[in-house]
Amino acid sequence: MNNWLNAKIVATLPIFIAVNIVAIIVWQLDISQQTMPLILGIIAGGLTDLDNRLTGRLKNVFYTLIAFSISSVATQLMIGKGISFSLLMMLITFIFTMIGALGQRYSTIAFGTLIVALYTTLAYIPSTAWYVNPILILCGTIIYSLCSLTIHIIFPNRPVQESVAVSFLALAEYLEKKSHFFDPDDIADLENKHISLAIKNGNLIDAFNNTRTILFNRISGQHRHARTAKMIKYYFVAQEIHERINSSHLDHLQLLEQLKNTDLVFRILRLLEIEAQSCRNIAYSLQNNQKYCYNQRLDQAITGLTQSLELYLNANIIDQKQQLTIKTLVENLQFVAWQLKHIDQTQTDQEDEYKTALIHTDQITGVKNMFLTIYSHFTFESQLFRHAVRLSIVVFTCCMIVELLDLSLGYWILLTAILVCQPNYSSTKVRLKQRVVGTILGVIVASLIPYIQPTLELQLGLIVATSSLFFFFRVNNYSFSTFFITLQVIISFNIMGFDVSNATFSRLLDTLIGTSIAWFAVSYLWPDWKYLTIKKVIHQTMKANAKYFVYIIGQLQFGKGDPLKYRIARRKAHETATALSTTISNMNNEPQKYQHYLQDSFELLKLNYSLLSYISALGAYRKNMQEIKQNITFLAGFYPVSKKLINILENIDQLEPTIFNDQILKVEYALKKLNNENNNLNNDTKLSIPLQQINLICQILPALYNSYHRIEHKTNN
Repeated sequence: MNNWLNAKIVATLPIFIAVNIVAIIVWQLDISQQTMPLILGIIAGGLTDLDNRLTGRLKNVFYTLIAFSISSVATQLMIGKGISFSLLMMLITFIFTMIGALGQRYSTIAFGTLIVALYTTLAYIPSTAWYVNPILILCGTIIYSLCSLTIHIIFPNRPVQESVAVSFLALAEYLEKKSHFFDPDDIADLENKHISLAIKNGNLIDAFNNTRTILFNRISGQHRHARTAKMIKYYFVAQEIHERINSSHLDHLQLLEQLKNTDLVFRILRLLEIEAQSCRNIAYSLQNNQKYCYNQRLDQAITGLTQSLELYLNANIIDQKQQLTIKTLVENLQFVAWQLKHIDQTQTDQEDEYKTALIHTDQITGVKNMFLTIYSHFTFESQLFRHAVRLSIVVFTCCMIVELLDLSLGYWILLTAILVCQPNYSSTKVRLKQRVVGTILGVIVASLIPYIQPTLELQLGLIVATSSLFFFFRVNNYSFSTFFITLQVIISFNIMGFDVSNATFSRLLDTLIGTSIAWFAVSYLWPDWKYLTIKKVIHQTMKANAKYFVYIIGQLQFGKGDPLKYRIARRKAHETATALSTTISNMNNEPQKYQHYLQDSFELLKLNYSLLSYISALGAYRKNMQEIKQNITFLAGFYPVSKKLINILENIDQLEPTIFNDQILKVEYALKKLNNENNNLNNDTKLSIPLQQINLICQILPALYNSYHRIEHKTNN
């Protein structure tokens, strides 16, 4: 495949082909007045297009067409009926927003169905029969769906490859951020490095989740294609690399102080950078459909690091405990390099494991379960419910403004308000700015159309170009996508015979009114900062960490495996860490209410990430635990101490200070006894690593406890 035919181009092809087909139909049949509903139907189809296997896509198209039909017909019949229309739009908005509780598939189709209702108002012409607009919108959606299915048959693996490529790009950025911890010339600002790494970790987990969902949809209920099995292998390799790199066995500041004048720390930094570049190379090979070429510099870097480590250890500059820490770090880096080298090599046992490995994603099935899931969100503590109520009020307000003032093109106010009004304040603020900038630029360019006096053919060509570019930039640059959709809509109006000057003025004015209403709503109608409960997020984070810890101890006890439950627990721990990071980021962007305890929140974020990295290091060690099962004395002390730590972690937000201190003292006493026993065994390496990790976990818990309770105290006050 040519390099230019990347995943973004492939994703844009259905819209490009579909709009071309419609442009030819309009041109050949001379039906200029029907241009807009056909194009809007195509765009609505594109907005609800979800990656899936072929049968899954056909099901999505079937449900989408039914939902679109009901929405468009109901809206068409109620337009111009004053408050009845406004109440209908408000009800539709609330219902379709709440359906988002059922997951991405339902949320996407529900959002597209709401957009179809708005598109029906935009394409409304009083003189046209009531059934014309709904039929044309559905025809546009069908044309897009047929084009999308055709592209899927021609390029069946592109979305999967692209999602795996995005995961490896995010992994590369994570590795690069991790390398900054080993820069001996920059050892002062570790706190900000921890926060930056936590943000990159969140981006990586989001990429993993998207990949997992796509893979789940591809393998559900069918024989696994060899290409899909390969992508599953890549996905699991990326997760293994993440767990190794996320593992922490050391105090970075102390390590850098000891190693800053040696070449060892530079070699660690360099190796991480080369491994990051190798992850990028894997991503580029997937995006361009080329064979991945292993970077031989990685072998040289591993050899150099190993030799440097041997010289350093022979010099006996530091004690055995620190030597073990550095050796473990180097082993993790060697493991990552090995995975990168062998990612494309076939190994029978491993290939069979990937072919049968289960991928889990949260799914809600059954009408009763769906109803209960939606009903569980009927509380103002739910962000989804607040957003649904807020958006419904926004829609009702916009509709009443249009109806009372009898604005012929006023439904742009409604469309703008819905697209700008996001679930939280900071996202709405960003979207608002981008929408206004894109619209102003689009209006300026569109105002030149009357002076150019373009032919119908040229205008149809411009509609093809602007529609395609709208989709191309839709995810990555909202300002650009708004600019192109503004041009497309105004050109469509010009083809239909509307006055362009009037349309451009209405577009600009309605955009400003719509964005103002959206900003007011998100600022004053149940604003998120009144409901941001960081205590609840911390509680969920600690519970997830404890569960991850439980599964690791269970696998240490019964031998290394990688069952589905372990991977789910690991994912949940990282997801809640990401939720904590997002919550603190939102607090940082909200009004001044939270500024007085943001420092404690960032401190807690850093501590939680350190805790998670210590637990991950134990997870990475699971495969070695079989070797020490014979040491009954050690295990008799290790497992009870671990379970006590898990109990503290599960209840860290509820324990009274005296009880917490008493439990920590008991754990420290038990650990001291275990450490002494290990010293008597001449610091057995096999025992030292798991022992070292639970020591690190124990050491960080008091700081985590104090940080949480400082936040709780300030929140309560």
